[in-house]
Amino acid sequence: VQLQASGGGSVQAGGSLRLSCAASMRIISINAMSWYRQAPGNQRELVAKITARGFTNYIDSVKGRFTISRDITENKVYLQMDSLKPEDTAVYYCKAEWGPRSAWGQGTLVTVSS
Repeated sequence: VQLQASGGGSVQAGGSLRLSCAASMRIISINAMSWYRQAPGNQRELVAKITARGFTNYIDSVKGRFTISRDITENKVYLQMDSLKPEDTAVYYCKAEWGPRSAWGQGTLVTVSS
């Protein structure tokens, strides 16, 4: 599967962005799709995940601010990011997992200024 991420940009603290990840295969066939992020000098971390059954989970630091969702008809996964903070600044990546395989999209940069 190929993944194409988009939607990054620069916003001020308190602002919103919506990231999109378009998959080249039917996402209903994918076990889980996730958003990760990597800030300079930090390891890549899981931000949010949505399973094939629609279950979601988030890291504590984004709970209540970020929402992961999907559009099965368009084979896209979204990450709605509200109340953004400077510490959310990072390159965001989408990831697909199916069976023993996985694929990453290219990163999209999110910059939040104070």
